[in-house]
Amino acid sequence: MTHPARLETLADLRVEIDCIDSELHQLLIKRGEIIHRLIEAKTRQGGGSAFRPGREADMMRGLVARHQGLLPLDTVESIWRIIISTFTYVQSNYSVHADISGGDAKMRDCCRFHFGFTVPYAPHPDVNSVIAAVANSRGDLGLVRVEGDAASGPWWRSLREPCAPKIIARLPFVERPDHPAGMPLFVIAQPLAEAAVRDVVLYAVECDGWRDAPPSHLGLPGAEIVGAAPDGARSSLLVAADGAVSAQQLRETLTKAGAIQLSIAEVGGHAARFEASEAQRQQTPFVAAR
Repeated sequence: MTHPARLETLADLRVEIDCIDSELHQLLIKRGEIIHRLIEAKTRQGGGSAFRPGREADMMRGLVARHQGLLPLDTVESIWRIIISTFTYVQSNYSVHADISGGDAKMRDCCRFHFGFTVPYAPHPDVNSVIAAVANSRGDLGLVRVEGDAASGPWWRSLREPCAPKIIARLPFVERPDHPAGMPLFVIAQPLAEAAVRDVVLYAVECDGWRDAPPSHLGLPGAEIVGAAPDGARSSLLVAADGAVSAQQLRETLTKAGAIQLSIAEVGGHAARFEASEAQRQQTPFVAAR
């Protein structure tokens, strides 16, 4: 049996949804107009990188902090990541080069979650190929796994020279269990002159002194070894340290741990890792409105 009053209520709600959809579209158009003005302003002021990893991290933290309601946080994060990445692409076209030595499917999913489908995706057989592609580009990005395998070797050595690519971000910006694109990734780019983030600073370390393996803990608050590989008779490490920790403090800590013949070079930095609270992670089953 048909109930006219109920059908009318559904129709009214659908009209309201259509109005909101139209407003969202108009706001995206308006955002594009502002980006066009931003491009013009940058041109007048001598240009500058379109990538702002610190601003992106702040935007994602703010998104998580204010989010509520039925829409899953994963969906909201993905929508905003696509908006940010696509408008960055509009400012300055770029591709994302990805190391698929650990498998293409998972890396591709992560890339599409964080950068959408407009930004070209370029798979490479190993991390060194990714670094070379970024180094030979005018503004591309590279994605490499934080937890690499032994076959990758000490890839961070390629980032030591001042003009070499650097690590500019760590993804995902918002960490939580069961993240649909939660594989920890470093983002590599040409050095950012004015937009680098130093909440966490990364160092490539070469040293002697450990016959078997480097210590699992450095004993320096805010510092950890995130990568280690043999380099002939020496050890090659990728060390992440709090931005407040100086290279000299790191050197002293490693020396106390038994390292000798130390060589330390800064190879990048990224925003502090941000974990969503349990309340923010909770999701109510979501049924799309039609």
